[in-house]
Amino acid sequence: MRKLVALIFGFLFASAAVAQTPTAPAAPALDLENVLYLDLSSGGRVGILMRPDKAPKHVERIKTLTRRGFYDGLIFHRVIEGFMAQGGDPKGEGSGGSDLPDLKAEFNDIPHMRGVASMARAQGEDSANSQFFIVLAPSFILDGAYTAWGRVFEGMQYVDALERGEPPANPSKIVKASIGSDRVPPPAPAAIAATPVAPAASAPTTTAAAPQATPAKN
Repeated sequence: MRKLVALIFGFLFASAAVAQTPTAPAAPALDLENVLYLDLSSGGRVGILMRPDKAPKHVERIKTLTRRGFYDGLIFHRVIEGFMAQGGDPKGEGSGGSDLPDLKAEFNDIPHMRGVASMARAQGEDSANSQFFIVLAPSFILDGAYTAWGRVFEGMQYVDALERGEPPANPSKIVKASIGSDRVPPPAPAAIAATPVAPAASAPTTTAAAPQATPAKN
């Protein structure tokens, strides 16, 4: 009888825990205009379904910078095991951005589950610009504080293969970023090896505005 009671109690406890776990809202049908491809030096192409229905200005920014070639050759300067991989800084050290103005936050109901792409920022909520991160493991503490704008639907193994470190000793890079509707083919292996890495600057000259455990832009 005691075993039965313990079993029932355990089942109810587990059910309650599951009920509290955020679930991702249903994604729209695949539209190549809202697909970001990242060809990574870690081994292959990553496909991210962007969500203009949730973060229209952030998706617009990603598209604009991608079509400019802004992300090509940039490194992942901060990759933390069990947390996230951050890139998109032309300085390669966490304090840089594009020449475009910072974005107003578009916090939404996309939970920071594994594979979610979200925007890094400084202390101010409206300070996101070009840097983004991809979540390696569920990090729901980030919900409502960072703007999620998409989620990996293919090639997550290449995100998992990114070199770890803050910064990594031999950082992985974005060889080529493209929008699906532009039909850019993946680069040849030789081209991946030959793509220069954007030079990384020395340590940031500004102070991180968020705790070290969060993917903040300095």
